[in-house]
Amino acid sequence: MEKKQKKFLTVAPFECAWRDDLRFREAGRGCVAFDAFAHNDVTVVFREKTGSQHYHYKRDNSPHYTVIIGSHRNKRLNIEVDGKTVVDVTGVDLYCSSTFQSYWISIYDGLISIGKGRYPFQNLVFQWLDSNPNCSVQYVGLSSWDRHVGYRNINVLPLTQNHVSLWKHIDCGESNGKEDADEEMEEDIGEYENWGLKNFLESWELSDVCFVVGNEERAVPAHKVILAASGNFGFGQSGKDFIHLEDDCYPILHALLEYIYTGSTKVPELHLSSLKSLSLRFEVNTLAKQCEEMMERFKLNKKLFDSGKSVEISYPSSRLNCCTVFLNKLPIDVKRLNSFRLTGDYSDVDIYIEGHGQIAKSHRIILGIWSAPFTKMFTNGMTESIASKVCLKDVCFEAFNIMLDFMYCGEVNNTMDIDTLLLQLLLLADQFGVSLLHRECCKRLLEHLSEDSVCQILLVISSIPSCKLIEETCERKFSMHFDYCTTASIDFVTLDETTFGNILQHPDLTVTSEERVLNAILLWCCKAQELFGWDRVDEIVLNSPPELVFGERLNPLKKFLSFVRFPLLPYSVLQKLERSNLSMCIPTFSQLVKEAIGFLEFGSSAHEKDLNKFQHRRSSFKELQYICDGDSNGVLYFAGTSYGEHQWVNPVLSKKVIITASSPFSRFTDPKVLVSRSYLGTSFAGPRMENGRNTAWWMVDIGHSHQLMCNHYTLRQDGSRAFMRNWNFQGSMDGSNWTNLRVHENDETMSKPGQFASWPVVGPTALLPFRFFRVVLVAPTTDATNPWSLCICFLELYGYFR
Repeated sequence: MEKKQKKFLTVAPFECAWRDDLRFREAGRGCVAFDAFAHNDVTVVFREKTGSQHYHYKRDNSPHYTVIIGSHRNKRLNIEVDGKTVVDVTGVDLYCSSTFQSYWISIYDGLISIGKGRYPFQNLVFQWLDSNPNCSVQYVGLSSWDRHVGYRNINVLPLTQNHVSLWKHIDCGESNGKEDADEEMEEDIGEYENWGLKNFLESWELSDVCFVVGNEERAVPAHKVILAASGNFGFGQSGKDFIHLEDDCYPILHALLEYIYTGSTKVPELHLSSLKSLSLRFEVNTLAKQCEEMMERFKLNKKLFDSGKSVEISYPSSRLNCCTVFLNKLPIDVKRLNSFRLTGDYSDVDIYIEGHGQIAKSHRIILGIWSAPFTKMFTNGMTESIASKVCLKDVCFEAFNIMLDFMYCGEVNNTMDIDTLLLQLLLLADQFGVSLLHRECCKRLLEHLSEDSVCQILLVISSIPSCKLIEETCERKFSMHFDYCTTASIDFVTLDETTFGNILQHPDLTVTSEERVLNAILLWCCKAQELFGWDRVDEIVLNSPPELVFGERLNPLKKFLSFVRFPLLPYSVLQKLERSNLSMCIPTFSQLVKEAIGFLEFGSSAHEKDLNKFQHRRSSFKELQYICDGDSNGVLYFAGTSYGEHQWVNPVLSKKVIITASSPFSRFTDPKVLVSRSYLGTSFAGPRMENGRNTAWWMVDIGHSHQLMCNHYTLRQDGSRAFMRNWNFQGSMDGSNWTNLRVHENDETMSKPGQFASWPVVGPTALLPFRFFRVVLVAPTTDATNPWSLCICFLELYGYFR
């Protein structure tokens, strides 16, 4: 019998496998999950860059982590940092096996977690924290020691701090075998085992053609579009509904249909010749070829030939680790199937969408394979069961077309820009139960989740129970960027009470001021249509009672106010709140304000049971605000003191920050000058060409573990008269994709050599945290001799730092 195609990666002794897709989306943070079999030394390497096939961690001098499961002849767990052993333990439940075992390894800023099982973040077995974390590792290598190691189902996940089984939402398929490395891999589609075309094998449901077999004229139902996509059954333009097989017996036809509908069949050896003949007649060429090969083997081995045993024939899969029934399991020509979708050949149902008319001539069996709701619609005896058309209301036309394409090819076209339709597509996939498309949508949502999109996503997925874990991820994203999400747009007031309450109570809620929490609560409770602060709400309450201002959200207001940490507000703000109309009209508000004032004045401990009210939020930013030009309150000065630990040292020399220029280092292009405390007469970044245009820039990297929400910055002109007039101040998280924080056009502020100048950063971008910042020249300076030299000798940043 022909061996099935093996679905795993085998790594030879002392080698390492690298793949471009095995890469963390965010450096220093990610999770890899895999199945492995080995006698010892399942070895996973994490590096900043990929290595070669013959790479080995013992010879690697660059920064890296190595995790070895089953070290020392399968007795120990080892973790190495840059080739040095830091963990060497026994007694942990992590060993290799000659059958496939599932493992996962996550790294989060030096915290290495190792677990067992199919789903990451469950069944944690061991953790180790690197006191000097390498936050640049990004590529994953699968290695070995002195014996072969087999890997399969290798997947890389973006790591979230919600340690939940998010894997179930985005995993695209698994094998679940128990075989040795040298044995055949069993094909398994996991939780989809009871789903797919095989449910319709010889079923009258949705059938539109019938075989009439043998002298007894046995009727065997089938589906034209499936048969036509897997061979040539002579339908042509005649549209015949019966295929007569007078000279064939039912077991042969059953084997042929079973092969088409399930991807495998089992027949007695004596029937191979008849099955081959029937396959050739209907041009099911893969089956005919496999029958021929097996017959040749039997001829060469008389013992097998005389055995009379049944033989199993399986369609040779062409793609690995894919649950898509068409592409991986069945002898169906997907291109041919797609052509039937476009031409309408063998169509038995027309699909109409309200407002768009007829949008497709489709096939009930294709819709039914993917969607249980469609199957019920076509088989429940109602109007749709006998009608030749289906009319859909309240359905997005563009999203439905994408879902229909998915049903005919089993994947989302990567060249298609569907991100704008992603939420509508997710709703459709949930509505019609297309689970694999649902997973793909969830995966893309996670990959493209941003501060700008999180609110719109929450508005949609809160109504989808199957997206609960995605909802939790979005709530965390919102809470970590609370200032931005409640200031850049008023959309958050449309969130439901449960979702907004979860955000307010989230342990990762990050704010620059507790006053922003109060403002957001008041805006949400009064369903504001524009952004304003508590003082504006106070004016409204002066003229209208709270019952009218807040309506049905008055009770949630009383609950949400308890989430505000009033004692963290400035004393002057608390005094204003105490005299406010809000305090006079809302008893709960008045009580909380008085408690906070009492705590600040007398250190009251009457309410120590609620300690959160008196503690700063865990992830709050440090406020480093601009006072005057050249002051000592900025971020770069703060870095020079090792963040407040000792006397100031130039932060470039102490490697707390990295400064680069658009031109190479020279006597007058010296990064440490920009953060020094002394004036230099000549300091510039020279010109360079980027994207076909002249430019010049200075760039600051405040470090991989730090971020700044910048709201002010200061520059100082050097001794030249090359004054900037058009430039941008930008921020970035990766040093490649830049966001304009402030755009300067014909700005004549700089007018004297040695002059300081400062500018505020306002608007929503001031609430976005960045790691990289740069000043970039976009037009010539006032100097005619060297118009593209960016001549500054000092730079400082201000804002909220962590």
